[in-house]
Amino acid sequence: MAASGPAAFSALIALLLILLLLPPPLRAAEPSAEPADTGGAAQQRAFSAPAPVTDVTRLCVCDLLVAQCDPNCCCDPDCSPEEFGLFTSCSVPVVIGDSNLCRQKAAVYSLDVEANPPERIFQLIDQVNPSIFCIHSTNYKQALQLKAPEMPSAANFDRLLQEFGGAAFSAEPQEWGEDTEAPNPPGANENHTYEFGAPIQTEDAFLRLPSPVVSSWCSDANPAGFLVNQATKCIRSVSVEKCESIPGLSMLFYINSSILAVPKSSQRVNITVQSMVLQSLDGGRTLLEDSDILRLPVASGELCSNVVLGVSYHITYTDTGEIVEAAAAFVLGAITKEALSIQQSFQISFTQVDTKPVPLSGSPGYVVGLPVRAGFRPQGSGIIESSNKHSQLSILQSSPSQDCLAAQGPRAPVLFGQNMISGCKLRITAALKCQPLAQTLMDVLKGQSFPEYVASFGNSQAQDVLDWVPITHLQLSEQGSCQIPVSLGIEVKWTKYGSLVNPQARIVNVTATLSTTTLKQLPSGRERIIPVTSSVVFTDISSPAQPGYKAWPTINLKLPFDFFYPFV
Repeated sequence: MAASGPAAFSALIALLLILLLLPPPLRAAEPSAEPADTGGAAQQRAFSAPAPVTDVTRLCVCDLLVAQCDPNCCCDPDCSPEEFGLFTSCSVPVVIGDSNLCRQKAAVYSLDVEANPPERIFQLIDQVNPSIFCIHSTNYKQALQLKAPEMPSAANFDRLLQEFGGAAFSAEPQEWGEDTEAPNPPGANENHTYEFGAPIQTEDAFLRLPSPVVSSWCSDANPAGFLVNQATKCIRSVSVEKCESIPGLSMLFYINSSILAVPKSSQRVNITVQSMVLQSLDGGRTLLEDSDILRLPVASGELCSNVVLGVSYHITYTDTGEIVEAAAAFVLGAITKEALSIQQSFQISFTQVDTKPVPLSGSPGYVVGLPVRAGFRPQGSGIIESSNKHSQLSILQSSPSQDCLAAQGPRAPVLFGQNMISGCKLRITAALKCQPLAQTLMDVLKGQSFPEYVASFGNSQAQDVLDWVPITHLQLSEQGSCQIPVSLGIEVKWTKYGSLVNPQARIVNVTATLSTTTLKQLPSGRERIIPVTSSVVFTDISSPAQPGYKAWPTINLKLPFDFFYPFV
């Protein structure tokens, strides 16, 4: 017993230590006399976070044209079932909301080419993101972007103190419901900028650019799209007795509303009158000096003067999409009592401020391999040349698929001295319509906006209009009811200018020849392949230098009258 005493004591000490280290036993919940805490602290910590709701059926990344059907854009809401029959494939087959989410809805678009005509197939599926870094759920839209902090001021100090004055604060609402949306940050609407094709907003609605919609009559409901150069012509019914009350004939109708610098903002940009040109009844035009005086239609006898015959808008914007200036050039004329309608022309162009100057293509003559400079000339102004390559002289760029209906976007710049040819193939079926197909091929060959002038020298300045050569347009057509363009040939004629030792290349003529062919109706189930080509040819028309020699000098010797004195 004496030997086992110390060992038993050590075992007892070890058992006590184990009992002390064990956790306390779980006890059953006992009713409390005090009510449970249902205050705001517990409600902030335990709120339901609903899954984000994104309607992918309303998302369409390939919808670029305003109120028009984009070719091969199967998610474009402006496309009709007849226009879907002209598609060859879907440019964007799958549309998703946020690629960072682990699970979300995806809109899948495809074409049923076996149907006659081809039909669009739409499916809404669940897409799973295999990445381990995906976001499971998000209910606060501002968390994925940098939020500009709101600076305290005398107007918002009390509100900011109540929101952020505690020991802890949260940017989320205390309760999340199914219809709850994350609040917009202060000034969110003011920070929006214009995107390509977005309607230019004004105080009352949008900037009007009248155009023919269904027939050739003018419709004032056509909005001007941002960065979309447009030129339209339409017919408007007139009456000499009522000309003063017709809005579309007055200058005030086109400049009375200020343009919003950015959408949904309070900053206004007034439309100034850049120039006014007075057109006589015989077609002669005179530039008016007092362009700051507003001229309204005036009816006197059998004439109505100061009627708007044409409007040319020019918008100046920044690289962030903010409009800073807006100007309008008018063409005014007169109508007689016999006139029942007049034709009006409208156009709009855009220029970016604070841009780098357009790089030159030589000094002064063109250098082989540099782009041919081109531009536009609005009414009453000089040449407008943009740094965008699509505003330069360009041709169709061949694609690996060789599909004409999918080749509207990429363009290749025309380089001086380099002959080029490109093309695509057009698959024609019985379901294709003549007029939409002809307009699509015209956009493929000429691009969005074909330039009007080409610089004669590589360093021609925009203000020197005489240094720019106008592009001559020719059209070779066949006999037939339905004509579709199949080729565009550009011939650039140039000559050597200046010294024979260091001649400079100068463009003297540019001709764009458009060739069309007759589209014949095919039987059902048959198809036809037509090649569409675009080419550029440079022709040297310099006169060859003729060898020659300088004339020998002649001796014109005269002796003084007394040279032989005193002998003679």
